[in-house]
Parts: sequence; structure tokens; C-alpha cells
Amino acid sequence: MTSTDVRAEAEDSGPSGYAAARLRLLQEGARSGPPRRTALAELTDDWLTGLFTAGSEGLRGVSLVAVGGYGRGELSPRSDLDLLLLHDGSDPGGVAALADRVWYPVWDLGLALDHSVRTPAEARKTAGEDLKVQLGLLDARHIAGDLGLTAGLRTAVLADWRNQAPKRLPELQELCAERAERQGELQYLLEPDLKEARGGLRDATALRAVAASWLADAPREGLADARRRLLDVRDALHLTTGRATDRLSLQEQDQVAAELGLLDADTLLRQVYESARVISYASDVTWREVGRVLRSRAVRPRLRAMLGGGKPVAERSPLAEGVVEQDGEAVLARAARPERDPVLPLRAAAAAAQAGIPLSLHAVRRMAAVARPLPTPWPAEAREQLVTLLGSGRPTVEVWEALEAEGLITRLLPDWERVRCRPQRNAVHIWTVDRHLIETAVRASELTRRVGRPDLLLVASLLHDIGKGWPGDHSVAGEIIARDVAARIGFDRTDVGVLATLVRHHLLLVDTATRRDLEDPATVRSVAEAVGSHGTLELLHALTEADALATGPAAWSSWRGSLVADLVKRVSAVLAGDEPEEPEAVAPTAEQERLAIEAFRTGSPVLALRAQTEPADADTPADDPEPLGVELLIAVPDQPGVLPAVAGVLAMHRLTVRTAGLRALDLPEEVQGSVLLLDWRVAAEYGSLPQAARLRADLVRALDGSLDIAARLAERDAAYPRRRGTVAPPPRVTVAPAASRHATVIEVRAHDAPGLLHRLGRALEDAEVRVRSMHVSTLGANAVDAFYVTGTKGSPLPGEEAAAVARALEEALRA
Repeated sequence: MTSTDVRAEAEDSGPSGYAAARLRLLQEGARSGPPRRTALAELTDDWLTGLFTAGSEGLRGVSLVAVGGYGRGELSPRSDLDLLLLHDGSDPGGVAALADRVWYPVWDLGLALDHSVRTPAEARKTAGEDLKVQLGLLDARHIAGDLGLTAGLRTAVLADWRNQAPKRLPELQELCAERAERQGELQYLLEPDLKEARGGLRDATALRAVAASWLADAPREGLADARRRLLDVRDALHLTTGRATDRLSLQEQDQVAAELGLLDADTLLRQVYESARVISYASDVTWREVGRVLRSRAVRPRLRAMLGGGKPVAERSPLAEGVVEQDGEAVLARAARPERDPVLPLRAAAAAAQAGIPLSLHAVRRMAAVARPLPTPWPAEAREQLVTLLGSGRPTVEVWEALEAEGLITRLLPDWERVRCRPQRNAVHIWTVDRHLIETAVRASELTRRVGRPDLLLVASLLHDIGKGWPGDHSVAGEIIARDVAARIGFDRTDVGVLATLVRHHLLLVDTATRRDLEDPATVRSVAEAVGSHGTLELLHALTEADALATGPAAWSSWRGSLVADLVKRVSAVLAGDEPEEPEAVAPTAEQERLAIEAFRTGSPVLALRAQTEPADADTPADDPEPLGVELLIAVPDQPGVLPAVAGVLAMHRLTVRTAGLRALDLPEEVQGSVLLLDWRVAAEYGSLPQAARLRADLVRALDGSLDIAARLAERDAAYPRRRGTVAPPPRVTVAPAASRHATVIEVRAHDAPGLLHRLGRALEDAEVRVRSMHVSTLGANAVDAFYVTGTKGSPLPGEEAAAVARALEEALRA
């Protein structure tokens, strides 16, 4: 059925015919994108024209006008109909009756309607008071009635907008900034709002409004395609959900991708991010131009008076060879020859970032068009300029994005293409892979005084996740890529080796510090062997901190920082030739012995909470999301079920376990008994810590069976907030080979939930193994826990028995 047939069907059958024709149009698989949106707008125009004509007989001086998205002809399947009934004020009663004849059929079909009835004077007055109304009227389009009335309003509104632009454009810019603050940046969000987030459809509409003011214009290359892609995604979202939503939720992304014929949800997000990046960059350039023009208009009269009416000359200040500052931007000098100077793009970028100003659009485009590629290996100046750019701090981000928008980054670093706009489906990460790499360099620039080779730190920051564009372990792939890139940009063989080691092991320190027993010599030796030298260890320590800080709030804390610092201190000693001593049985402290004796005499648990006394890092913010916590000492007469009972009680009281040690303590000969001593580090999820007396009372009940911990935790688990439709990946339990000479290390990776440690404790109890210590780490919704376990006689488990315990834990978690 052709578009003409569909429209004829709608006209012949009234509202029911329109509904059927609309449904048929939306279900046509052969037509999508702009053709479908145009056809839907035309179909709706014809239907509304029929309603208007039937209800306006005898009326004069009235017209029906589409505004906003409908005025632009951008009707998505569930879009609102934005309509204005415009009249000359001669017959208010007749206009009111006409409004009913048009509005009610729309409501009867369940379509969303944003409507108003105004004279041209009222419309202009409302637009002058409400910026959003004025923006909608800029896209006014005649549907039916008095064409002259509509044309007159359009002409007047455009004239008002252009006359008021110096006042209204700053208001519009502020409105865009406030919306971006609320909604975030579309190009980085895992569940973005296609319309409201920065770089979304609202910003694209704002750019049209700026262009209509004749004050400034947006860069047009790629802008129309970016807007079209976002509209196509919104269409598919409306069709798959059946709802008028602009939020691209995780559970709907696969369906939307399939509707658009894309490979998967990651491909969909990457297209969305690329489109948002184009719109965001165009917005940055456009608003800078608006500011420049407005400042110029404000200053020009005074300058003309001072100069006797002559035309003012823009001041140009040198920044670097071939680069000057003009009007707050870095531009090319008149004598610059980018076609003869392949280092100029990096030199200009470094100069702009060092000065804290943006690169001008014209300069970037000229360099992208004519600059020659750098030779391989790069000349020393090019490498130095790259390091300078990366070490410039926060201004690096804007300059890097300008180079990337015109394709200069992938020309300099071809491997960048695989990580560009690549989403990270991990709640801990708040950036795409490419932006995370730049954020890491920004963070590393603050740590360059701590290392002897800041250039290697900055380049390693840029490359540490470059392997995420390839299959397999990104650290392994990244090492190969880093060797190639480092050699290409001119580092010598020794430096190439250091950079490859940093990329290969960029997760080593934090993983080891949070998941391994630092008292175990095998742990420290393995890190020392991987790192190899003091210089590399120093660089790796700084890279670890920069990487975590650039990941998101959940990835770094004073607790993690203290563990990593402790590991670095131990590894440094080994690299200096000091062999770590084998751990010996540590004699109990006086407090531990007192608690143990009391527990034995009373036959019940005794515990004490002791505030953490380690000094906080001076650089750690006061609102650290993961504080060091407090030390919890528990002494319990040796009996089965202690570990799951303690873990369950702590979970009931919303205490997070950081580290946990458990050992049997033989009491003095005069007492002749054995007590289990637990030395744990805990922190409250929120609020204050519970009183020790309450913890003890619940622990007594848990051990004697009168407190059903599993049932209590199940109630909490049922109320635990989950995203609708989100399915967590299955748990994984593995045995870490050769991680310790004194125990078997079992690693658990699972979705974090209330009582997870309690369930693991029960499974370990059922497996009849003893837990020497635990190292618990939570990153976003993921728990990564390491258990040091032995057999009943205190020795590591044989291989087959260790594998069986791992399988039992995994089965318990799956159940």
C-alpha cells in the first residue's frame, strides 16, 4: 500500500480509519527512519485537516499550526502532537467549539496532545515570557485554515527571536547547561535519555534555534546524520516498548538494536555515543562563537570611539611555533604551514591545553585537511608534545575531543579506533573506554611529581586499556598494542619494555592488595617478579591510583589506597634484596587473650569494636565512599558454624566486611581449652555502627539456632532493589594456582547481595574446610572475594579436593 493509499484510507474512514492507517504505517517493515516520520506527519496532517475543516465551517481568521517536533515533521510512533489553534479574536465562541471538535478525537484515540488556543499577539506575548514556547514556535508549520495568519505569526516570531537574540541566547545556553547537569552526558551513559541528556535531541534543537537567530551557526558536518540516528533509535524504542519514552534502558537495548538491524546492544550504544559526541562538540563550538559575538558587540562601540571609528584589530598572542591565541582560542599563526609541519597538530594541541583554552574549529579542520602524517618512529618533538598534552590536566579533555572530532587522533594513533565511543557495561565505570583513558591521563598529571619518569606514566595512562577493543584479556592484548605504539612514537627499547609491563600489569597491585594475604611471602614475591624494578613499581603505583580515580567513585578509597601502599612497601623491600619472612604463629595480644578466656569461661561469644586508628590519607576526601572502618574482635568457643553465623549477623546489621581472619587459639595450660578468634575489619553500609551488645545478642541466638539468619536475609533479599529485567551474570569460583604455600586460595566472583558472605560461609562449612582468612572486595554490583582455606589438619588442599570445593561454592551460589 502506497502513502497515497494510506492517507486516502484515513480520510475516508474518520478517526478509526486514521488509527488503522497509522498502525499499518508503523508496522511496515520496508519503511523506517525519515521516510516513515515524514509519512506519519503527512498522515496526521490530513486527518487533522479533515477534523478542522468539518468543525470550522463559517469561521474566518483561524488556522491550525503544528509546533515543536511535530512542526519539524519529526513524529516518532509515540510522539506528542504539539498543536496551536491560532485565531484573530473575532469569534471566541466559534473557536472554542472548533477546539473541541479537534482536540477530543485526538484524546479519544489515546494520543498525547500538547495544545493551546491563542491570537498572534497572545502567542508572541507568551513566547516572550516563556523561552520553551518561543523555541516551539520557531518550528511552526501550517496545517489547515488561514495560511496568511500562520505566515504572519511565523514572520513575527522569527523577527522577535532575532531582535531578542542577545538576551535570549544566554538564557538558552543556561537552560542547556542546567539540563546537562541533571541528565548527564549522553555519550557516556549506559541508560541515556536520548532527548534530555547533553548531546541529545534537545541540544540539536537548540542549535537550530541559534542558527535561526543569525548570530552564529553550528558546524554542519555530520550534524544532520547525528540527529537522524538519534531519531531512528527513538522510533525503534517507541515501537519495541509501546511507550512514549526517551530513556534507553538496559533491558530494552537488545530489542532496539534488533529493530534497527544492528548486531547487538553495544553496537547500538556506540552509534548513540558517536551521534551524541557530534552534537556535543557542535554545541561547544557554537556556544563559544555566540559568546565571542556577544562580547564583540558589547566592546565594539567603546573601541570605535577610542580608535576614531576605525575597525578594531583582534589581538594575537604567541603560544608556540605556528600557534597563537586569539579571542580566547588557539589558532594557527598566519605563517603556519601545516602541510609542511607534521608536528603542528600535536604542538597546537599541547599549546592550547597548556594555556587552558580550546583549539579553534578552523585550525583543527585546516590541520586535518592538509597536515602530513608523522614519520615512523615519531621525531622527538612530536613525542614531547604528546606528553605535554597528556600532562596538561583538565584542559586536555576538551582539546583531545576537538582533535578526535576531526579524525586527527585515529590518524596519529590508529589503534584508538577500536576503543573510540566503546561502552563499558560495568556499573563501576562512568566513562566510555576512550574517555576513561583520557581521564586517567588527567588524574596521572596530578601524580607526576611522585615518579621519576612522568612521561612513561602519562603514556601508560593513555594506553592501559587500549586492549579493550580486542577479544580476550584486555591486559594481554594491551601489552602487545602498547609495544607497537610505544615503538612507533619513538621510545627506546628499554622504555618500550617498561610501558608494556605497566599495561600488562595495570590491575596487579589493586587486585593483589584487595584479594590476597599480604603476610604471605608468595604473594609479595609474585608481584616483585612481575614488576622487576623499583622504577616500574613506582610508576605502577601511580598508574593504579590514577586508573581507579578515573574509573568512578566505587573504584578507589582510603581503604584500597592503604592496602595498595602496604603492598608496594613490601614489594619494594623484596626488590631491595630483603626476603620476606615466613609467617609465624603470632602470639595473641593481651586484649585477644582476655576475650578468648572470657568466651571460654562463659561458653558464649565475646566481642569488641575498636575504632580504626590509622591516619587517613591527606588527599582522601571527607566523604570517602569506602572508609577504613573499624576492627571487630570476636572470640567464640570452638564449634561448627561460626563463620556463617558471624557473616549472617553482620549482614543483618548492614555491616560490610573488608578483611577477615579466623584462627583457633589454644588457651594457657591452666585453662585448657580452644577458642576461635576472628579479627575482622568492617564498616557500616550507611549510618552509624550498631552497638557491640546488639551484635553479641544476635550472634548468641544465631549460634544456638534460635535466630533463623537465612530467613531474615531472604526477606531482605526479596526487597533488595533490582533493575527491572536485569539478569546478573552467573557466579564464577576458581582456584588460584600457586597463590600461597600455606593455604589454598579460592576466588569467588558473584553479584553482590545481602547475605552473600553468609551463604559462602555455610558452603565452606559444609565442605569441611577451615578458613584462615578472607579478603573481600566489592566493585559496584560485583563481589570479588578470596578465601584462604586449609584442610582440617591445617595444610593446603590437594588439587582435586580444591576443585571440588570450588564447584560446591559455585553450586551453592547458583542455587
